[in-house]
Amino acid sequence: MFNQINFGISQGQKVALVAKNGVGKTTLLRIISGKETPDSGQCILRNDIRVAFLQQDPQFDAEQTAVQVIFGGEDETAAAIRDYEVCMLEAEKGTEESMNKLHDAQQKMDQLDAWDYESRAKQVLSKLGLEHHLEQKTSTLSGGQKKRLALAQILIQNPDLMILDEPTNHLDMEMTEWLEEYLSSKNLTLFLVTHDRYFLDRICDEIIELEGGNAYRYKGNYSYYVEKKSEREALESTELDKAKNLYRRELEWVRKMPRARGTKAKARVNAFDDVKENASKKKVVGKVEMSVQMTRLGGKILELIKLNKAWSPSKMVLRDFSYLFKKGEKIGIVGKNGVGKTTLLNMIMGLETPDSGKIQTGETIIFGYYSQAGMVFDEGKRVIEVIKDIAEYIPLADGSKLSASMLLQRFLFPPEVQYNFVSKLSGGEKRRLYLLTILITNPNFLILDEPTNDLDIVTLSTLEEFLSDFPGCVLIVTHDRYFMDRLVDHLFIFEGDGVIRDFPGNYTQYRENLLERPKIKAETPAEIKATAVTEPVSIASEAAKRKMTFKEKTEFTGLEKEIPLLESRKKELEQLLSTGIQDHGELQKISQEYEQIGKTLEEKSLRWLELDELAQVS
Repeated sequence: MFNQINFGISQGQKVALVAKNGVGKTTLLRIISGKETPDSGQCILRNDIRVAFLQQDPQFDAEQTAVQVIFGGEDETAAAIRDYEVCMLEAEKGTEESMNKLHDAQQKMDQLDAWDYESRAKQVLSKLGLEHHLEQKTSTLSGGQKKRLALAQILIQNPDLMILDEPTNHLDMEMTEWLEEYLSSKNLTLFLVTHDRYFLDRICDEIIELEGGNAYRYKGNYSYYVEKKSEREALESTELDKAKNLYRRELEWVRKMPRARGTKAKARVNAFDDVKENASKKKVVGKVEMSVQMTRLGGKILELIKLNKAWSPSKMVLRDFSYLFKKGEKIGIVGKNGVGKTTLLNMIMGLETPDSGKIQTGETIIFGYYSQAGMVFDEGKRVIEVIKDIAEYIPLADGSKLSASMLLQRFLFPPEVQYNFVSKLSGGEKRRLYLLTILITNPNFLILDEPTNDLDIVTLSTLEEFLSDFPGCVLIVTHDRYFMDRLVDHLFIFEGDGVIRDFPGNYTQYRENLLERPKIKAETPAEIKATAVTEPVSIASEAAKRKMTFKEKTEFTGLEKEIPLLESRKKELEQLLSTGIQDHGELQKISQEYEQIGKTLEEKSLRWLELDELAQVS
C-alpha cells in the first residue's frame, strides 16, 4: 500500500490525506492512531499528546446512552459536568441539602473552568442534531447518528490531534457548513480523509497524496494540490518517455556488444539495469471510464400528482406535491436529515406508497436506483462474478460491447482484483462496484441517494463528467456541495412540514440567495405558490371575502418594520451562540432570548401573511 513514506504534522496544521480507494488511507490513519502497527518504520507522537480518532464505523457500548458516551469518561472535567447536571435536577426540589450540593457542584465547575466545556458540548450537540437523542441507548441510534455522536465526542474533548476518517459522511449540508466553520476558525491540529472538495479547499493547509506506494506533499489547499499534481504528472510523463528512449538505445548497444568487454563497457552494462528499471515504470492510470448505453427515453417520463405523506399527524413529509419531469433535467434534493428526502425517492421507485396522490411513470422509463439500503453483496463472491451475474457482455454508447472483465478494468478493478472476494474490498471500492452494477442495466432515469459517500476524488470527478453528459434524467440526494454545484439545474428544497420549494439554481446560488434576502421573503405564499407545493388556501379564500380595515393597515405597516428588526436580532444571537460563550448564565440568557424571538417571529410572520393577502385584495 505504501513504502518508505515520511512526513510530519506540526501543531496547528490541518492536513488532508488524498488517494484512490483501496490504497491504504484508513490503514494509515489507524497506524497513526495506534490501532494498527506498520510492517516497518516508526510513527512517533509527542509525549503526553491527546489523540482522538473518528472511525468510519464507530462502535459504542450498546447499553450506554448518548449522554454517557459524551460525559462518561474518567476525565475530571467531564465528571464535574455530570455531577452538576445531576445536582441541577435535584435542586428543583428546593431543599436546603439539594441547594448546597448544587453550590458545591458550581464551585467545582469554577475550579476546573468547566463552563467552557459544557457550553461547547451544548453547541456541538445542537449543531449535530443530537440534543433530542441524549437519553437514547446507542444500540437504538442509526448509523448516521452514531457517526455524529462519535464526531461530537471528539469535538467536545478538544484533543491535541484529531484524526478524522470521512467526518462529513452522514452530515446534512447545514451541519457540514457549520463543521467547516468550526474547524477552520480554531487553532486545531487535524489529519483527515474526506472526499468533500469544498471542505478540503476551505479547511486544509496541506495535502498528502498516496500514489504508487509513495507519499507526495503539497503545501496548500485542494485547489493548489490539483494544479501542482497536474504539473507533477506532466513532468513524470516526460521523464518516463525519456527513460524509454534511453532504454531502447541502451538495449540495442547491449545486444551488439561482444562478450569480451572492457571496464568502461562493463560499467555501462551495470548502469543498463537502472535504465531498465526506470523505463519499466508504468504511468499511473487513475481515471475511471464510464461509458454505457442508455435506453431510449420516450415522451412521457414521470409525473407526481398531489402527493401527500405523513409519518404521524404532526409529522408531514409531503403536502400536495406535484411535479412533471422533463427530458434531460438534473435535480438536486436539499434538506435536513429526517425531513423525508429518501422517502420521496422510495415512493418514486414503488418501495413506499403515498397516503394520497398519484405517480405516473412513462412506458420507456428504466430506473437506476443507487440507494443506501441497496448495496448488499454476497461477501463470498468474487468481484467478476458479481458483474457476470448481471451480464457477460455489456453494450456501450458507441455500439461496441465489452466483456465483464474489460468493463471492470475501466472502473479501476485490475485483473488481480477482479478475482478477489468482495469481502476484501474497501468501503469505497464496494460503492464503485455497486455503481457499476446499476449503470450496466442501461437506465435512462438515475436516482442517486448519497452516491458520493466513500468514493475517492478520482471516481467522483469521472462520475460528475458522466452525469453531466448523461442525456436522461437525474435525481440526486447528496451532502457533497461541489458535486451538487457541478451537476444540477435546480433544487427541491425540503423546508419541513411537507413543504418542498423548487429553486432555479445550484446549491451555492441557493445559499447566496438565502443570505441576500430576508427569510420572510422565502416563506411568502406568492413564492410557495410558484413551486410545485401549495398549502391549503384558507387564508386566501377568507381574504377574498373582504378588504382591510384601517386598524389592520396600521398593524400591517408596523409588522413590516418590526419583523426585519427581529430578524436582525435573531442573527446577532446566532453569531453569539456560535462563538462558544464561556459564562453559563450568559449562555442560558441568550438561549432563552433566542427561543423567544423565534416564537415571536413565527407568530408575527403568520399574521403578516394574513394581512398581506388582505392587502392584495384591497
